[in-house]
Amino acid sequence: MRIISKKPLRVFWEQHADAEQALKAWYQDAKQAEWKSPQDIRNVYATASILANNRVVFNIRGNKYRLIAAVNYAFAIVYIRFIGTHSEYNEIDAENI
Repeated sequence: MRIISKKPLRVFWEQHADAEQALKAWYQDAKQAEWKSPQDIRNVYATASILANNRVVFNIRGNKYRLIAAVNYAFAIVYIRFIGTHSEYNEIDAENI
């Protein structure tokens, strides 16, 4: 998958150092993945939440942080839409961010 872009991850882990390794691992996994459907994601990330508008919520660091990605399966592109704490996640509309 092609990930657009890594910068939000980097900015986040500079503020939350405990998330760095988990976000780097997620990035490498996603970059090497060949997700053709939401089920492909669930096969690897059983706790991922599949939402409307091709949004996927990934739990980072044991659900301490949440990452929302918009996935274009046809073009193999993952757009990072949000990364934040659990409480920040609760304040947004995950399906439309």
